[in-house]
Amino acid sequence: MSVEYKDYYKILGVARTATQDEISKAFKKLARKYHPDLNPGNPEAETKFKEMGEANEVLKDPEKRKLYDQLGANWQQGQNFQRPPGFENMHFQYSGGQGGFGGGAGGFSDFFETLFGGAQGGPRGGFGGPGGFGGQHMRSRRGQDAEVTYEIGLEQAYTGGPQSLSLQEQVYGQDGQPRLQTKTLKVNIPPGVKDGQKIRLSGQGSPGAGGGEAGDLYLKIKLAPHPQFKVKDDNVILDLKLAPWEAALGASVRVPTLDGAVEMKIPPGIGSGAKLRVRGKGLGASGRRGDQMVRIMIQSPKELTDEERALWEQLAKASSFAPRD
Repeated sequence: MSVEYKDYYKILGVARTATQDEISKAFKKLARKYHPDLNPGNPEAETKFKEMGEANEVLKDPEKRKLYDQLGANWQQGQNFQRPPGFENMHFQYSGGQGGFGGGAGGFSDFFETLFGGAQGGPRGGFGGPGGFGGQHMRSRRGQDAEVTYEIGLEQAYTGGPQSLSLQEQVYGQDGQPRLQTKTLKVNIPPGVKDGQKIRLSGQGSPGAGGGEAGDLYLKIKLAPHPQFKVKDDNVILDLKLAPWEAALGASVRVPTLDGAVEMKIPPGIGSGAKLRVRGKGLGASGRRGDQMVRIMIQSPKELTDEERALWEQLAKASSFAPRD
């Protein structure tokens, strides 16, 4: 589950350097504007009221605000958010209301619960029991799932097999500040894997909170461009260049595939743009692989010797072939 970072200063419309008095005035002003009693049947106002109440609950309390500020001013949405170490040992009291906000409008966000250890308590949103702000333990919470793009070559996608993957993982130091470290994983790529396909690595996502299990990591496959082959759905496409006489007379040609070269019979009289099929040499799961499509591209010589030109002119006079009829 993705947890969206909440910018409490932005929600209240104050600077990160705002005083407690400025925060209180900003909250009261917004509370008068978005209070549900003044906006009956307006879900947008109710959402804003809940958000600014949550923001006020954190920023008005110096201890909560100090811990929140440890995340830093440049935290970006979409990052792999997890609760910094040390938060589980902090115990807070929920004040229950200021300026008409009592916490009963639907509870706090997942971000708030992740950061401060979960929300459990009475019907007005109080946090009094175990796992809440008044308790001694953080609520167990499963870590977030994560997704990264993994680029591989077309030959690797065709054959599959074990791969070593190194990626940057965000963790927290003893000071509660985020930092990056390199994690190396062994990944088994299934044969025939396709562009956009996802591979699940169980338990390799974000660590859980309060003893909760880790999330999963999903590798989203991206096929690297190939100098010879193109991919369309399950099929692999190869452009095969032929001389005019090979196309006219037929030929036996060595054709590369992702599984090694094969001998292909070219039927006489084939035209440019025609497609021949090599079955089972495409992508997809075993037993359901696509094919390799060989697209004929007839090439004419750009430079001719006098002898070659004379032969082409002789052929042109002798031939009854009318390509535009």
